[in-house]
Amino acid sequence: MSEYLYQKTNHYFGQLASGTEKCGMDELKELGASNIKPGYLGVYFCANQRTLYDIVYRTRIFSRILAPLIVFDCHSEKYLYKTAQNIDWTDFLTLTKTFAITANVADSNIRNSQYAGQIFKDAIVDQFREKTGERPNVDTHNPDLQLNLYIHENKARISVDLGGGSLHKRGYRVESVEAPMQETLAAAIIRLSGWHGERPLYDPFCGSGTLLCEALMQTCNIPAAYLRHKFGFLRLPDFDAAVWNQVKTKANSEMVEIGQTRLSAPHVEQAFQPAQVLVGGSDINPDALQAVRANRKALPSGESIKVRRADFHDLEGLNNTTIVTNPPYGIRLGDEDSAAALLKDFGDYLKQKCTGSTAFVYYGDQSLVKKLGLKADWKQPLRNGGLDGVLCKYELY
Repeated sequence: MSEYLYQKTNHYFGQLASGTEKCGMDELKELGASNIKPGYLGVYFCANQRTLYDIVYRTRIFSRILAPLIVFDCHSEKYLYKTAQNIDWTDFLTLTKTFAITANVADSNIRNSQYAGQIFKDAIVDQFREKTGERPNVDTHNPDLQLNLYIHENKARISVDLGGGSLHKRGYRVESVEAPMQETLAAAIIRLSGWHGERPLYDPFCGSGTLLCEALMQTCNIPAAYLRHKFGFLRLPDFDAAVWNQVKTKANSEMVEIGQTRLSAPHVEQAFQPAQVLVGGSDINPDALQAVRANRKALPSGESIKVRRADFHDLEGLNNTTIVTNPPYGIRLGDEDSAAALLKDFGDYLKQKCTGSTAFVYYGDQSLVKKLGLKADWKQPLRNGGLDGVLCKYELY
C-alpha cells in the first residue's frame, strides 16, 4: 500500500454551491475541522480520521468531500494516463467492486472533461487487465468507489469521493415535482434563516417538501447521510471500521424527537409546545402534496411534517412564524408575467397577514425580487443547479 496525499497531510476538499461558502466553513468548524480555507468552488480543511467520517455523515451543506490521492502537472493525455497507472488501484478496488469517475477540466491542454475521464478510466482498467486478465466494472449510478479528477491550468488532482457520490442525495426524496430544489441548498437556506425550532416554520409553496424535510432533519439533529448505504471512505486503504461504527452510533444517538429540539440558543425562551405544528406547509398542487407525504415517510419523526392543499390566498395569517419558501417562477410556473403577478399577491399577503413573522424567500430568477413589493433586510446570492438565485430576508411587522 502506498502512502497517499491525504494520509501525509490530513488535507481534504469540500465542494459546495456558490453562495454557501460561509455556511460550509461554519459547519466544518462546528464538526471539528481545522485549517479551514476557501478555495475555487469549495473549501479546503484538515481533519483526523474520526472527524472526517463525522463530517461526511453529518454535513448538510457540502455536495462532495474529496480525499486527494495525488496532485501533479498534467500537460497531455499520455501523462494523465501514465500518472494514473502509477497508483496501485488494488488499494481501492477489487474485481467484485464497481467504480465511476467524475471529471472536470478548465483552462488546460486537455479540454474535454468527458475525454479526460475516459483516459483515467482506461488507466485503471488496463492496470487490472495487466495484473489479473480481468477488469472491474463501471457503475455510474451506484458505484462502490467514486473517483474525482480535476484539472485546472494543467494541474491535476485525483481524489476519492468520500461520500461515494453527491451528498445532496439524502435518500428521502422518492417523489418530486418539476424543478425541485437541491437538498444542500435547502439546508443552507434553513441555516441562513437562523431557525432552531423555537417557533413554527411554514412553507406556503412547499412543492415536494425539500425545505420542510431539511428543516426537520436540522431541528431533530438527524445526520444528513442517515439514509445513505454506501460511502466512499469504506474503500480507503486505511479505513477503520471500528472508528466508523463509533462515529455513526454517536451521531445517531444524538437525534431527538420533534418538539424536543436543541433550544440552547440564548434567544430561545421556551420550547415549542408539542401540540402545535412545528414544521408545516401547503401547496395548490395535489401532486406536490403526494410527493411530500411519500418523502417524509423515510425520516424519523417524518410524519410530524404537516401539509395540506391550499392556495396561499386562502391561508389564515402566519403570525410569529418563520416562513421559508421558494415561490414558483419561470420553469415552474410557465412564464415571467404569471410569476410576477403571483409574487405581488404573495407580498401583499405577507404584509397583511403575517405580523411578527420573518420570511425567507428564495428566487431562482433574481429579476423577480422586486416583484414582491417588500424591501429585503438582506440578500444572499445562492446557486441552485444552473440557476443563479438569491435568498432574501424580510422582517414583517
